[in-house]
Amino acid sequence: MPSVMLHPDVQEKTETREVATAGHAVEGAAGTSGSSFVRRKKRRPLGERIIPKALLACALVSILTTIGIVLVLLAETVAFFQRVPLGAFLLDTKWTPLFQPQHFGIWPLLAGTLMVTLIAGIVALPIGLATAIFLSEYASDRVRRVIKPILEVLAGIPTVVYGYFALTFVTPLIRSVLPETGIFNALSASIVVGIMILPMVASLSEDAMVSVPRAMRDGAYALGATRLEVALKVVVPAALSGIMASFVLALSRAIGETMIVTIAAGATPKLTLNPLESIQTMTAYIVQVSLGDTPHGTIEYYTIYVVGMTLFVVTLLMNLLACWITRRYREAY
Repeated sequence: MPSVMLHPDVQEKTETREVATAGHAVEGAAGTSGSSFVRRKKRRPLGERIIPKALLACALVSILTTIGIVLVLLAETVAFFQRVPLGAFLLDTKWTPLFQPQHFGIWPLLAGTLMVTLIAGIVALPIGLATAIFLSEYASDRVRRVIKPILEVLAGIPTVVYGYFALTFVTPLIRSVLPETGIFNALSASIVVGIMILPMVASLSEDAMVSVPRAMRDGAYALGATRLEVALKVVVPAALSGIMASFVLALSRAIGETMIVTIAAGATPKLTLNPLESIQTMTAYIVQVSLGDTPHGTIEYYTIYVVGMTLFVVTLLMNLLACWITRRYREAY
C-alpha cells in the first residue's frame, strides 16, 4: 500500500498525542504497582500486631492492680472514720485499739516508724555514699567486680534473717555497752534496717557517679585537683540528682520494712524519742493484727486499713519528693 504523506503540523500533533498516551499508560502502571506496594507494606506480620497489645495488657495489669489497692484502702478507711472521729485519730497520743479503753491516735506508730527510718538513714546514707565514691573513683575494675556482687548478695538476704540477726547479735552488743537497753528496742532494729538499705544507696549512687562524663574529671585534674577533691567537688555535685533520689528511695524502703522491726523492735506503741525502748511501727502493727484472730468488720479490723493508708500516703510523698529532686537537680551532659 502506498504511504500517505502528512502535513508537518499534523504529523507533529500526532506524535505528541502518542507520547502523551504512552505517558499516561506508564503513570497508570506505576500508580497501580505503587498502590499494591503500599498495601503490601501495611500488612505487618501477625506477631508485630499482637505483641504491642500484649505489652499494653501487661502495663494495664500493674495500673489496675494499683487502682484496686487504692480503692480497697479508701473504702475500708472510710468505714473506719465512720466509727472513729478524725480528731481522735490525729490528735490522740495513745494507740490501744486492742485494749480497753480504746485509743486511736496514730502518732505512736508514726513516731516509731520515723525513728527507725531516721536512725537507719544515719547508718546507711554516709556509708553508702562513701562506698559509691570508692567504687566510682578509687576502685580498680577487679575490686569493683568483687565488691558489687557482694553488695547485691547483701541486698538479697531475706529480711526475716536480718530481724533475727538484730535480735540475737546486735541487741546483745548494744546491751553490753548500754545495759539499760531493752531486749526489744528501736536502736538494734534501726541499725540493721540501715544495713539492709545500704546496698540500694551504694548501687544507685555509684551508677549516678559513673554517668558523669570523664571530661569533667580530666578538667579538674588539669587544674591541679586531687582525687578526693575531684570526687567531692566535681563528681558528687554533678551526680547530686541521682544521689538524692537514691537517698529518698532508700528511706522509703526503710519506712515500709516489716520483718526486722516486727522481730527486733517489739510491739509496744509508745510516743517516745528514746531508741533504747521498745516501740512499734506501722508495719509491725499490721502484722500483729493480721494474724487471723481479728473478726471481720470490727473496729480492730478496720485499723489495719487506716494504718495501711497512712503508710501508703507517707511512702507516696517520699516517692514524689524523689521525683521532684531528680527533676530539680538533674544535669544534662
